[in-house]
Amino acid sequence: MTTERVNPPELSPPQGFSHAVVATGSRVVFLAGQTALDTDGKIVGDTLPEQFEKALTGLLTALRAAGGTPADLARVTVYATDVADYRTHVRELGSVWRRLAGRDYPAMAVVEVVRLWDEQALVELDGFAVLP
Repeated sequence: MTTERVNPPELSPPQGFSHAVVATGSRVVFLAGQTALDTDGKIVGDTLPEQFEKALTGLLTALRAAGGTPADLARVTVYATDVADYRTHVRELGSVWRRLAGRDYPAMAVVEVVRLWDEQALVELDGFAVLP
């Protein structure tokens, strides 16, 4: 797979995302939403950063099981129950992202939602990747 991250100078400089990703490959992997569920189906972590790390780990685990790597991610959507809390922790969340997924950022969006499937969940991530 090849990816080209496109960040036009006419748009604000991206921090932690790319404005567009052109992906060329032969397989598309659609990744279901991941929250901070453990193997027993219980939400773990009391804080947004703890839950974000668990959710991202789950997303990347599913991606790797499908034969992909974090660099193959073309799009990720973050659903947060409190965007103000997300913004408060953005540096810590960015650090978690870089440690687990690297610096090849996909196109991303953060969307505030009233609640997620599990009432204790603070964040959910889904997305898709393009593999060679």
